[in-house]
Amino acid sequence: DPPPPPLPKKQLQRAESLPEPGSSHRCHGDPEPRAGSILYSIPPAQLRHEEGAPPRDRPSWGPKKPLTKSQSLGEPLALSSPQKAPSPSLKEVTFGTADGELGQLLESPAGVCGVILGCQEAALARLSARMQEELVGPEERQQLLEAELAGKRWAALGVLDPRPCCQSGDAWYFRVGFTFEQSQLQLAAKVPKPCCSSLGVQSSLGGHCSIQRLLGRFTDRLPRELVLPGIPGKRSQGPPGEDPAHPAPRPALQVLLCAEVPQQTLADFVKGSHALHRTSPGHYERLGCLLLLQLCMGLEHLRGQNVAQGDLCPENLLLVQCPCPPQSQQGQKEPQGLSLPRLLISSFFKVQEKQRPCSSSQEQDWTRGLAAPSPPAAAELNVGRLIYQILHVDISLENILGFRSKKLPEIPSLSIYSAGLKRLATLLLHRDPHQRVSIEQARGILQVLLWGPRQELFARSRKSLALLRSWLEVKRALLLLRFAENSAGARVSPGLEEWLCCQYFQGVTEHTLHQVTQVLY
Repeated sequence: DPPPPPLPKKQLQRAESLPEPGSSHRCHGDPEPRAGSILYSIPPAQLRHEEGAPPRDRPSWGPKKPLTKSQSLGEPLALSSPQKAPSPSLKEVTFGTADGELGQLLESPAGVCGVILGCQEAALARLSARMQEELVGPEERQQLLEAELAGKRWAALGVLDPRPCCQSGDAWYFRVGFTFEQSQLQLAAKVPKPCCSSLGVQSSLGGHCSIQRLLGRFTDRLPRELVLPGIPGKRSQGPPGEDPAHPAPRPALQVLLCAEVPQQTLADFVKGSHALHRTSPGHYERLGCLLLLQLCMGLEHLRGQNVAQGDLCPENLLLVQCPCPPQSQQGQKEPQGLSLPRLLISSFFKVQEKQRPCSSSQEQDWTRGLAAPSPPAAAELNVGRLIYQILHVDISLENILGFRSKKLPEIPSLSIYSAGLKRLATLLLHRDPHQRVSIEQARGILQVLLWGPRQELFARSRKSLALLRSWLEVKRALLLLRFAENSAGARVSPGLEEWLCCQYFQGVTEHTLHQVTQVLY
């Protein structure tokens, strides 16, 4: 007898199965999803696996696993592996994180609030790192540039301007060009003045936004077309009686190649900003706070490496123009003098292992600290003097020493920053070194002056750690929302001030805020 016909295969209805997590829901005409896109929560690894798989007859949304009678459509499917996958770190969580991993996070003891706050801190850290790379350039590219400049001299550089672009208290700077990776870069050739070289110390410093970056060095004769500093408008000349047709060779000078081209010194900026301080005191004094904050951050970095600023005066602090905004923002020019430059520390010396002990006479110690080009303990005194100089208040050394037990000069109240800067200057110039605030504390006070919390926060509620913690969490969320709104509207690209703000909210705690506000207010 012929065999009976085969039985028809049982087929599942679509309502009886669910697609596995992460399966694609595209129609045939839809574009391919991109790995990492915020519109898709498919892990990139799974995308690559599915794209490389052979074509199948059933659509990707077809049934993959039948449901048992005990399962309902609202229940999640059991994992095929009995082992529980590890929860992702909050630093790795993004909008594209798979819902299964998010579910594990939401079941953690921290709960929803803990996950959100952790993700906000991680997002601020990522934003801060990106902005810093925009400001100072990628570290890998800087290292490649250093290797390319090794052994190069004046012959490999193009002099862009025969006149110094900036003259500080310890060096002259010339703008030079160098071709790197098929692009023309602008660098600064730093020619140290006699007895002012700190090359050995500067070569060993780590990278920091407020520290001058050294890319290379060489010893060579200065090109004759460069205008000699101190003789404006005249090119280099030989000694008297020299034959112009056969000039004598010039002596070899040490030259340092720096990544940043300074526009002016802090002394030049302060000297040319009297009118700006009168007409826009709030903007100008905020700029002063931001410049002082950069200085304190740089001094903290140097102290961590047992290095100090050589001579902390406005003539030795360089100002560098920040990178230009994108094309869409170039029409939104700020008023003259209101753009924030980068402040760079450019001269250094190695701190001796044995520090000078505090003098038994506080008056003598205070006077010596102001008069000497500064031991590390005098950095606070010099920053205090800088506050007065930036605010155009006369506080020369002779003036200070004449005050003795009298009060320091009055700082006029012109903006919301005036009282805080006056308070900070008083704390930095305190005659008793034990009551003098440190550079780290000064940095915290400047951050509170710039971004809060302000004193009115404590008008309704008593100051407490809980209040400061709540304020901090709300401000972090609002800061991220501001970045998102500006990015969507293409209004303002994050710059130096935004990076400094990120640095503040990324690392500050309610305990630090409590201590700083206690000192400031």
